Amino acid sequence: MKDAAAQGAHRARYRRILSFAARELVKIWWFELVLPRFGMSAVAERTRGPRMQKFARRFHALAIELGGLMIKVGQFMSSRLDVLPPEITAELEGLQDEVPAVPFADIRRAAEAELGRPLAQAYAWFDETPVAAASLGQVHRARLSELDAADTGLDDVVVKVQRPGIDEIVAVDLAALRRVARWLTRVRLVADRVDAPALVEEFAETSLEEIDYLHEAASAERFRENFAGDPRVGTPEIVWERSTRRVLTLSDVTAIKINDTDALRAAGIDPSDVAAVFAEVMFDQVFTHSFVHADPHPGNIFVTPSPSAEGAVEQGSDRGFRLTFIDFGMMAEIPASLRDGLRMLLIAVAGRDSRGLVAAAQEIGVLLPSADTAELERALTALFARFGGMGFAELSKVDPREFRDFAEEFGDMVRSLPLQLPENMLLLIRAVSLTSGMCSGLDPAFNVWDAAEPYAGRLLRDESGNIVQAFANQAMDTMSTTWSLPGRIDRIITRIDDGNISFDTSRLERRLDRLEGIARRIASGVLFAALLIGGALLVPSIAPLGITLICASALPLLHALFAGFGRRGPR
Repeated sequence: MKDAAAQGAHRARYRRILSFAARELVKIWWFELVLPRFGMSAVAERTRGPRMQKFARRFHALAIELGGLMIKVGQFMSSRLDVLPPEITAELEGLQDEVPAVPFADIRRAAEAELGRPLAQAYAWFDETPVAAASLGQVHRARLSELDAADTGLDDVVVKVQRPGIDEIVAVDLAALRRVARWLTRVRLVADRVDAPALVEEFAETSLEEIDYLHEAASAERFRENFAGDPRVGTPEIVWERSTRRVLTLSDVTAIKINDTDALRAAGIDPSDVAAVFAEVMFDQVFTHSFVHADPHPGNIFVTPSPSAEGAVEQGSDRGFRLTFIDFGMMAEIPASLRDGLRMLLIAVAGRDSRGLVAAAQEIGVLLPSADTAELERALTALFARFGGMGFAELSKVDPREFRDFAEEFGDMVRSLPLQLPENMLLLIRAVSLTSGMCSGLDPAFNVWDAAEPYAGRLLRDESGNIVQAFANQAMDTMSTTWSLPGRIDRIITRIDDGNISFDTSRLERRLDRLEGIARRIASGVLFAALLIGGALLVPSIAPLGITLICASALPLLHALFAGFGRRGPR
């Protein structure tokens, strides 16, 4: 009975998601496609803001009610400040904080089933009140037993326990999302811009990895190794003896939340310094390690004051703090091809190079190679000339009408370009969006250009070194070939003089004969088509001549079909 009830609940959940998506797609189709065709674009424009806000509210309510991956979908939408209107992102940005906690009795049963022992034996103390409740799991503070503490060197820990039944819920949600993605492939407005099924599969892969805590633990270890010896970055230690696929135990590294500016100042830490270090560390993850924390929201990053400033001095700074990352369930792996394109992009942005920026967009795959980029280059040149180098504080002082005029002038041109969102970019875009928002929140005068330029300069120097090395290697190969060329030519001439070199042209002659035969058969085929079509055209007016031409067309047809038949010799 219990299984039947669960299956019924899952079917109802599946239908609920699909019905919501179907209603919203019909509304988008009506307002964005149908009304403009009847000259009512003004109606769609005038109602777009309120419609988007109502959609966000309805999705917000649905996500809170259903939980599971719907919370994750809302989180992704709230981070897409680049493509979604503020009516949607503002409504969904606090979605994670509203997830209701699972009753402790259910958490206890799930944890004990995974660990194979009562919590009282696994831990010396386990707090029943959760530290955080997320869409897929829940976090509690605990203390290791004396024996485990002696083995690990740790005492206070946090324990992450998966929500009971989340595997089945994720499977249902992914099935519904895949169905919606197939619907979107039939909407040309969406299909021309994004491969919805591919994005859902990328989201699915990430979600399935996120509910495997052993995978998260391995990612945490890899991240820790990447920044080993770097005083700017801290990570928790994994207690492997108390970790399974559904339970993860790690050292308690709780400190000041990165967006708590009052607490930072009270600890003597300048929030603007935190913004600068955070941007540096995220750049390092992308371009140095190719392994990026894709969920850097305030709840996943702490600022830990250093006991002394020694570590900071080693880095040429007296900041005296480190950034401690937690929650490694959502990580972005950067392929070499994407990393090279992002390097080109960063160097082009830092150098205000519109042509280089277009080339980088094509390299990454955002802009298809078939695009006519002349107008785009002109638009980017104007953008760099007017707004290049401005920080967020400076941009906020620009007359909004100037932004609107610029958007109107180039908006249609940009929308007409064959843009797309390639695979492997979903998590990276989320990380970039969260990083940008975090830095501007910590420091209103934060200038992304200032953060990018030193890094771009270093990349440019590295790129120049690679180019010089490539040229040097090529020059050495060319010089070696040139040096040995006279001797090789002399040896060939000597062999010709001695009569030791002969040329077998029989194969070439046979190939030429075959090509000549093929050419004749093609000519016969063309003559057949000409006679047949000409005869058919003449039959209504000059029937005898038309019929004669049609009959005569049989001769070249026979030649085209059977010429050379039975003459197949050796090749």
